[in-house]
Amino acid sequence: MQTRLWVTGYRSFELGAFNDKDPKIEVIKRALKENLIDQLENNGLEWIITGGQMGTEQWTCETAIGLKKDFPQLKIALMLPFSNFAANWNQEHQVKLTDLRTRVDFSEALSKENYKSPIQLRNFQAFMLKHTDGALMVYDPDNPGKAEFEYKAIQAYQLEHPDYSLKTIDFDMLTDISNEIEEEKRPW
Repeated sequence: MQTRLWVTGYRSFELGAFNDKDPKIEVIKRALKENLIDQLENNGLEWIITGGQMGTEQWTCETAIGLKKDFPQLKIALMLPFSNFAANWNQEHQVKLTDLRTRVDFSEALSKENYKSPIQLRNFQAFMLKHTDGALMVYDPDNPGKAEFEYKAIQAYQLEHPDYSLKTIDFDMLTDISNEIEEEKRPW
């Protein structure tokens, strides 16, 4: 039973998705929604725990918020590795993160300090692994990005915790979903 799921993956810039109207986001959100519904219906999912990175993590929050209408038991936690997490982002992105933090069930920075060293990021990964039963990643190992750090951390954790599951949504799956969406939009 997976009651707590860590969801992470590519950042928006890694996918070339620079605005909310990018069609790639619709595809990723559909993939997330289908996987989260499966977890809710078949694995007893209660909590989605994610970070605040632009891209998969924020899209996960938005998707999960939309699912709460049909799955009111679902809870969402948005965790940040350190207190000034979005300090270098532009104002629009900071506002979006702040808004998301008010719409989830729980949000906190793990370190009350500003960014000081990469150990804060490793501590974040350790926290996420310890406080979840499995992970869902929008990630293709053949196309590494920043999420490769999480992917490798999860794989290492699985060596000592074989019950910890990892499901990836890779580019082939995203292509299939993109084709489904295009098919649905055809007028015939």
